[in-house]
Amino acid sequence: MKAVVMAGGSGSRLRPLTIQRPKPMIPVVNKPVMSHILDLLKRHGITEVVITVQYLADLIQDFFGDGSSFGMQIHYSVEETPLGTAGSVKNAQKFLDDTFLVISGDALTNFNLTDLIEYHKKANTLATLAIYNVANPVDYGVITTNNEGHITRFQEKPSRGSVMSDHVNTGIYVLEPETLDFFASNTPFDFANDLFPMLHHEKGHTLYGYIAKGYWCDVGNIAEYMRATANALDGKIEGMDLGQYVGDGIWAGHDVEISPSAHLIGPIYLGNSVQIKSGAVIRGPTVIRDYAVIDNEAQIDRYILWRNCYIGERVQISGATVLRQCSLKAYATVFESAVIGDGTIIGEGAVINPSVKIWPGKEVEPGAIVNSSIIWGSQGRRVLFGRYGVTGVVNIDLTPEFSAKTGAAFGATFPKGSIVTINRDIHRSPRMIKRAVISGLSSAGINVWDLGSQPIPVARYYTKICGAEGGIHVRLSPFDQRVVDIRFMDCEGLNISKDKERSIERIFFREDFRRVYLDDIGSIEYAKQARDLYIEDFLKHINTKAIQDAFFNLVVDFADIPIANVLPFILDNLRCNVVTLNINTDKTKASLEQSQSQATFRQMQLITAALGAQLGARLTPGGEKIVLIDDRGNLLKDITACAVMVDLAFRDAPGSVIAIPVNMPGIFEKIAERHGGRIIRTEMESDALIKVTYNKNVIMAGDGRGHFIFPDFQCAVDGIMALAKTLEFLATQKASVSDIVLSLPAYHIAERRVSCIWEAKPKVMRLINEQFEDYKNQATHGVKVSLGPNKWVLIVPDSDQPYFSINTEAGSQAEAEALADEFAQVVEKISPLE
Repeated sequence: MKAVVMAGGSGSRLRPLTIQRPKPMIPVVNKPVMSHILDLLKRHGITEVVITVQYLADLIQDFFGDGSSFGMQIHYSVEETPLGTAGSVKNAQKFLDDTFLVISGDALTNFNLTDLIEYHKKANTLATLAIYNVANPVDYGVITTNNEGHITRFQEKPSRGSVMSDHVNTGIYVLEPETLDFFASNTPFDFANDLFPMLHHEKGHTLYGYIAKGYWCDVGNIAEYMRATANALDGKIEGMDLGQYVGDGIWAGHDVEISPSAHLIGPIYLGNSVQIKSGAVIRGPTVIRDYAVIDNEAQIDRYILWRNCYIGERVQISGATVLRQCSLKAYATVFESAVIGDGTIIGEGAVINPSVKIWPGKEVEPGAIVNSSIIWGSQGRRVLFGRYGVTGVVNIDLTPEFSAKTGAAFGATFPKGSIVTINRDIHRSPRMIKRAVISGLSSAGINVWDLGSQPIPVARYYTKICGAEGGIHVRLSPFDQRVVDIRFMDCEGLNISKDKERSIERIFFREDFRRVYLDDIGSIEYAKQARDLYIEDFLKHINTKAIQDAFFNLVVDFADIPIANVLPFILDNLRCNVVTLNINTDKTKASLEQSQSQATFRQMQLITAALGAQLGARLTPGGEKIVLIDDRGNLLKDITACAVMVDLAFRDAPGSVIAIPVNMPGIFEKIAERHGGRIIRTEMESDALIKVTYNKNVIMAGDGRGHFIFPDFQCAVDGIMALAKTLEFLATQKASVSDIVLSLPAYHIAERRVSCIWEAKPKVMRLINEQFEDYKNQATHGVKVSLGPNKWVLIVPDSDQPYFSINTEAGSQAEAEALADEFAQVVEKISPLE
């Protein structure tokens, strides 16, 4: 059997390791990672291979040659441009006339390939995929199989909230040659994203997943590279050849010199001609490759040192990686997770702080203290984006430096000279972060239009109409006054896509910022007429005459936020008689404690009832969420308020379509049935609602948490429009909110949370899927267990926090609560807490 070894990857996440070499040539202990793969193939009787190459292809071809020195026959297939995983193998099709194995040249494994091949032959299938259990699969392609090994679902890098299994695609396949006939040559095509889903879904072929045992590590970033090296030294990769073992956990090459006074604590690998001088202390797991010199009394702990390096007297290194031909002078100190690029000189007494990356060919002056990477800057977190954008405690997680780099990364995704809007709430923390973000945008050649402090719906609307490529809103979190959120918008004023988030993260973590020359630095201008343009178009999208003729009496709490600069003008135009609360902007109250909010609501209820107002409303910070009080002074629960809006919208447009999240009760279908309408269920995240309103013929969407979308105006959450539409519906239908509430069907729901560590979530989801296979209902999010009419349980892993949400509905509140308790216990039994 032949094997195809895919070796075209550039390894951008491994920079600076991969700046001067392709990813498969990164050494793991004693040889390049691809050499370990070729050793594995040989152990299983595969000696003829085709290597697909693209990035720095000559380095691979020069090292391995025709394979004769490795006891193999090697052919090469060169891609002029990247063709994707399947496309690169298609490019080598002339060598493949029988069943063949595909394996990645940049992952480390010891799988039993013989068993995998036998499994494939017995399955009599076009393709068998080797899958592997990992604790945190969200960075991989996730594969779901049934009890017979048939693949039933593919998920490419799912979010934490949608992952359905802990089985991941390892990039190791056994294929029949005809699999390559399903797509054209010289066309970018991917196995995981294109070919396998096509064979499974469109062509109806049964594909198999072989659950592999042993070791597998995708050496995709520096942390994984260090882990793989440590695992190899610790003996966790059975069958791996590390050379000559000399005892006490030490492997050594030829001509190694170790001073009698040196102290070595394994596991340690020493390459050819390594010299360890007197008094040196080396603790494993440590790799010191060929021709390196460790001078007197140097102290090394958990360290990877490539060939031809010099480590001076009393140098201290802990948990770092130093690449080829580097010189660390006496008394230098290098801390955890730092990476020193090829040919770098670290001056005497210099300090390289944790996680600093130094690109090749640099020189650090003696005594310098390096806190950020040279030249590209420091690396922050492994993941930037959460549910509310880029979020962190101000001046701890979200520092000005961090924020400037985030702005530069966002700017680098757009062409130079593009326009990006930026907005903030009134607190001084977002103000500081906003200014830092602006500096990053300008440094990338982006022109910034500053909106000042506008409600979020205004910022989204203006971003959509002004010709900007994107927008940013910086706010104090409504959930924690210590936290600031940086929200990113696309050219439509909507939250950026997951792909866009990943692009920003790649640039941020690769530290590949675009720094423009003097004349190309972006300009900073104040946006013109943002509020006026919003109000003008806003009024065109509501029935102003009907509202004006109704002469509504309202109680409105402006919550001390920028909404007070917009909403009064709209309500004045609509001839509403308004009793206003908290209309004066207070920069200290951009985010209220829960007790403060409760006191405000009680005050509003009393005033609304006492004055006989038709409606009370409070817009929360940012102007996105609305809380309603009916004409009798009753504070409406968020779900009840959503049901009122749905009923009013269906009365206004019978037979239409409204979008509601999957965790909301069945009351919405009952309301829709009354008016001949239809409910579309979406995932629980607001972005899912937005996507549906943008692509479907939907007149309204509500999430049951006080957020509403009216796509006729803009496909974004807008509390101001929600208030105006409520007034319009009440005016045209001559109805009251209290009467609508009384007419609603009853609903009974409950919710529980079950703690679960991040790493266990995919496994727990798989076990839940298996346990309730016979009761599952088709759900867009999580696992929905249907137990009868209006009786169900929805189990969803939270995407930002280490817990599961259990949502239930039943015929009575007591039954819903009991059902929630029952299923919380079920999840607890299979959810490890630590």
